[in-house]
Formats: sequence, structure tokens, C-alpha cells
Amino acid sequence: MQTRLTTFSKILITALILGVIFFGFKYFLNNTNMGKDLKKNSENIDNSSGTSILGGGKKDDDVITVQMFTWGGYVPGLYFNEGAQASTNSRFYKDYGIKVEFKLIDDFDASRNAWKSGDVDLLGNEVSAMATEMTGLGPYQPQIVLQCDWSRGGDAIVAKRGINSFNDLKGKVVAVTPSTPSMTFLLWMLEAANLKLSDLKQVKEVPSAIDAATAFKSGQVDAAVVWSPDDEIIVREVPGSKVLQSTRQASNIIADVYMAKKSYVDKNADKLAKFYEGWMKAAAEINTSAGARQKAAKIMAQVTGISEQDAQASINNVRLTTHGDNLNFFGKNPNYKGITGEGLYTKMGNIYQSMGLAPADRPNWRLMSYGAAMGAANLPSGPGYDAEAPKIFSTPTSADKTVREISSKAVSITFPSGKYELDENAKTIIDLQFADIAKAFSNARVRIEGNTDNVGSAELNKRLSLQRAEAVAKYLQTQYNMTRNRFIIVGNGPNSPVPGCEANATPECKAKNRRTEFQLIN
Repeated sequence: MQTRLTTFSKILITALILGVIFFGFKYFLNNTNMGKDLKKNSENIDNSSGTSILGGGKKDDDVITVQMFTWGGYVPGLYFNEGAQASTNSRFYKDYGIKVEFKLIDDFDASRNAWKSGDVDLLGNEVSAMATEMTGLGPYQPQIVLQCDWSRGGDAIVAKRGINSFNDLKGKVVAVTPSTPSMTFLLWMLEAANLKLSDLKQVKEVPSAIDAATAFKSGQVDAAVVWSPDDEIIVREVPGSKVLQSTRQASNIIADVYMAKKSYVDKNADKLAKFYEGWMKAAAEINTSAGARQKAAKIMAQVTGISEQDAQASINNVRLTTHGDNLNFFGKNPNYKGITGEGLYTKMGNIYQSMGLAPADRPNWRLMSYGAAMGAANLPSGPGYDAEAPKIFSTPTSADKTVREISSKAVSITFPSGKYELDENAKTIIDLQFADIAKAFSNARVRIEGNTDNVGSAELNKRLSLQRAEAVAKYLQTQYNMTRNRFIIVGNGPNSPVPGCEANATPECKAKNRRTEFQLIN
């Protein structure tokens, strides 16, 4: 008599067979030479179809693990690595024999925690606001390995109808994210207009630049510091709104870098030198080749999930810094007179400390500046590797003398009676009160207006005020390597007195009228 298997018996037999196969195959992989070779050569495949060289499970200490945000400044690494994963297709691996993995961690706190715990070796940071983080990051002895970029349009301040200059922000409500590059940008703008945060009606603190854009669109504030493309969206959607200023003109304020712990740097100097060199090769290619830029945007889109169009726009909103730019930023070029990492970190650190947002015992820049990777780099000179050249300005026109300024800052520069030569005190005043602004807003024209009181003939005072303004421009040219065509020279004589001092009736009013005004012109 034939016996029929029950359904349960069939399931049980099938499970036993599968179990035998599974454990037999596992034994084959782990305990035979052929199995071990098969396991080693069957790792995951990365985005670019190269064989992954990452081990499974816990972090591989042989791999440089690099945190990144969805930001165009990090694209050279992705481009040179042929994606986010460490793979045999990576040029870091082919050219230098190093394994590099990028981890997209857009959450700010999570990125810091990953660096502190050792889940990532290199952390993306921004120099101008870095001092505000040093209570948490300082104990790990951070080392700045390379500068990735300058923001060039990625950050902007939008304003409603009727606000046409930085000076117009006085008495207004501005939305900004505290202790971030957005706050840095606002502080620089106010300095260019001789204003302080206390001159605003209110600083509306928001969690992010996205929230700042929302506050502006909902009519809660008069102006907001936002990210691209929110600035463009706001101008389209909010009638009468405008981009008051962006980092296209404020070109040397927001600088992104990579940092590592000193303990990591000490053990991996050779790897970091190779990583730096590969990164600079990538930046050179992307900056000089449309095809390379398009490829970089495609890789960035694959890794971050944004569209290729948005990736391209993100890349276009930064200056991917070259080897020459890094030499300048790290103070290795004695002829460079622009904004350096040390100058930016120190200036903003002091300001944030005065606001109670940065610790007094933060690390000194020189203790954080790691120049060994840069110094070991074997890179050519020429296009793609040289530092960014100063912007070429056309010859100023008569219309430039009256065009509406984006900011105006009056500075009292004392001249001997009837003279226009600058003495050492006058030069120091220019150094302290305006030079940094001119360097930071390097893509904006500078109008220098000389003014006098009413003592002496109007004709003489007009000529003297023009000569004094010219003397200031010449000093900025020679001392800071600024180009002549950048300056618009105006001599007002006594014809533009300070409001309330039109009659020059008191010594105090006369002193106020003997002033030099520095104005930024887009």
C-alpha cells in the first residue's frame, strides 16, 4: 500500500535539504582554498560597476572614509573616486593605491558624531564658523587637511521691496541660522555698512537656511540669509523681492575644508598626501573641462539622489579651489594679500567669542593647519593648478560714480590741513576698518568718496577730496595687490555733508564731514 506524504512532511524534508545545502556551501566558502578565493572576489559592486574593495561589517582601517554633504564643493573627490565606494575603478586606487570611501551624511550633528566615533576619518567643515564648534571638536585636535572651495553663489541674502543696500537693513527683521556660515555672511555685510546686530530690529533665529527661506516667503521677516536655489525661487515667487547680495560678490567669506583628527594624521600622512594630490588633479580637470564637469555632476547626482541639473548648479555655485588656492589659503605664498584661512578663522572666532558663541580656549589656527600633504604634492603649474586670478574690471565710467551702492561705510581718515598724503596712522585705519571688507568682497567694485568740511574754497576742497580718495585707492593697490580699475574715485568736497551737519556749525560736525566713504558696487 502506497503511503502519501503529508504537506507538513514535505515542508520539513525541503527545509532539511535547504539547510544541508546552505551549511555545506558555507563550509565550502570558509574552509576550502577555492571557497575562500571565491568569497574574496565576490564583494559588492559599486555605482560605477568597479569591483568593491571594501570589507564587510565593521569599518576597514585601510580605507580613508570621507564624510560629505550634498554640496558642490565635495565633487572633486567623488569624481576622482568614480563614485562613493572604494573600488578598483577609483583613480585614487589606480594612481595611488589608496582606498577611499565617501559617506553622505547631510545631518550636521550626525556628521560630527560619526567623526568623533571614528566612523569617518575626514569631516567636512566651514572655516568662518568653525570656532563655534571647538568646545566639541577641539579635544580631538582637529587638523585642516585641505580647502575644498569658496562659496560663489551658494549663499545669499534676500530682501523685500524697499531694501536696496546693506545699510537699509537697519531697523529690520532678518532671519538667519546662528553659529553657521549664514550668520558669518550677515555679520560681514553689516560690517561693510558700519552696522551691528543690535542695529537690526530683530535677528530671527531659525534652525536652517531652508527655514529662513520659509520665514521670508511667509512674510515673517524683511530679509533672510538663504541657500541657493532658494534665493532664485524667492525672487520668482515673492513680488518685489531681490537678492541683495550673494557669495558671487562676497567671494572670500565662506570656505569649506576637510579636517582629520591629529591621531589619524600622525598615522596616515602618506595616504593623506596622495588623497590631497588626487583631489587637486580632479579640481583642475573639473575647472578646465566642460566634459569633466558634466561627468562630475552625473556622479554627484547618482550619489546624492538629486537631479543632474541640480548637481550642475551646485558645482557652479562654488570655486573648486586649486593647489595654488590652497597655498594661498594656508599662508604658504608670501605674495598673496587676500583672505587666508588663519585670518578668517581668527577674525570670526574673536567675533563669535564676543557674542558668547565660541570658547576662549579654542585651538589656534596654526595648531590646526596641516600643510604636510600640500607640501608633499607633486603637481604642475599652469591652468587648473594655479591660484585664482583677480577679477578683471573694465575701466570705470562716469555712471559708476552715481550708481546705487550696495553698502556704504564711512571711515575717518585724518589728513594734515591742505595735504592728501597718507601717514602711518591713516594707513593703519584703512588696514583695520576696510581692507578685510575689500578682500572678502573681491568681486565687487569699490567706490571711494572723499569729503571735506567747508573751510576754504569749494574748488580747493573738491580737488583736495579727490586727491585724498585717490591716495586711499593707491594704498589699497600697492599694499593688497588690488587692480586699479576696481576703484571708482569721487571727490565731493564740502557738497555731501553728514545729515545734521550741513552748516558745519561745530568742530564735531566739521570732523564728521572730513571723512572718506567706502562703498561696494555690484
